[in-house]
Parts: sequence; C-alpha cells; structure tokens
Amino acid sequence: MACVSCLCAVDHRQYRRAAGKVIRGHRAERVQSTLREALAKGADRALHVVTPGSGEGSLAERDSLDVARLLAEAVKAEQPELVLTGLQSDDLGAGQTGVVMAELLGVPHATLALQVELLGPAKGQRIKVRRELEDGWTQFVEMPLPALLTIQSGGNRLRYATLMGIKRARQKEMRELTAAAPAQRVDEVVKVSLPTRAKQTEMLTGSADEIAAKLVERLRFEVKVL
Repeated sequence: MACVSCLCAVDHRQYRRAAGKVIRGHRAERVQSTLREALAKGADRALHVVTPGSGEGSLAERDSLDVARLLAEAVKAEQPELVLTGLQSDDLGAGQTGVVMAELLGVPHATLALQVELLGPAKGQRIKVRRELEDGWTQFVEMPLPALLTIQSGGNRLRYATLMGIKRARQKEMRELTAAAPAQRVDEVVKVSLPTRAKQTEMLTGSADEIAAKLVERLRFEVKVL
C-alpha cells in the first residue's frame, strides 16, 4: 500500500515536499528499487528507514504501535503539511499504523481516502477529503492542515515513469535512517491458523410449493436473512 500513497502524493503536487517514504525490514535492494520508482514518477526525495532483516528490531518483531513510532520520528523532521500512508499492509492487514501515527504526530486524520481537494485561502489551510464507506457510500470531511490520510486503492490515477523521469531519479536524494531500538510489544500473537472448513448440504424434497416454503423457513429462522 506504500506505492498507492506515493502515487497519490505525486498526484497532489501542490504539497511540494512530497517524498517517497517506504519502511521495510529486509531485502534492501527491493526497497531501494521501489523508492527509485517513486522518484522516477515524480517524488522529490526518498527516506528509507532501515531495520534488521530478522530477529530483534525487525519488523516481524514490532507491533503496529512500534512501526508507527518509527514512521512518526522520520516524518517529524520533514514538517509536512500532509502525510499519506497506505491503508493496510498485505501481510497482517491491521490497518492501524497510519491512524496511530496521526495520534503520535498530534494531527487530524481520515481513513479510506479516495480524493483530496485543497480548499481556498478564505477557509485557511484546510482540505476536503472524500472517503469510502460500506455498500458504495462515500463521505466528505473537512480538516485543517497538517493532517494524515490513509489512502484507499483506486483513488489515484495510474502513473508510469518516463525515460526522463528514470534518468532524473538517479540524481535525486535517497537517504537512509537507522531505526530506533524496538519498544516492548503491547500485543501478543497467540496462534495463527487457517480457518476450519465446514459445510452442510440438505436436500429439500416435495412439490415446488413445499420446497419453496421450506426454503423460506430456513432462510428466515436459521440463516436469518429474511
């Protein structure tokens, strides 16, 4: 989801200090490749928060709170007007890092952002955010800057790196930051397992009217969808 937030940052060039910020714990060459891609697509600078690949201090040993602390410390020095993060990671999918990060930075936040509009000077430094709700509904919220948004996929247009952008990316700054020592975890993973498969098949017999009546009864009193 970091790539989604980077693309959205590039699309909103009015926030001139948009920089690709990606945090990973291992396979540094993969991280740098992703950051170079973001630079080629228009980001100005890149910061790489480096953690050990395994063992103490690795991302696998940190909870969402600790990861948010790492990102918040890296962001504070930049003094950004708008921080964009992914919605959730592909592995754990907790969806908490961006929200906790906003709390640590002391800025307002909105999740599931699809569109961002910078409001006029008459309303001060404020933004209008369209965020996704359930069942296809959307919500519009206004908030002052600085702020943090977690970006939903599909909210930004697809962007490709040009040949000139790729060449310029080689000259742009990519700075590495050493991650702080991990704090004590506030959560505990007790067990990870696949869900148990269970299904039950029942054949309804009788005439068409009798089968329809039985089906309605099952749906109403057992499944409770009617």
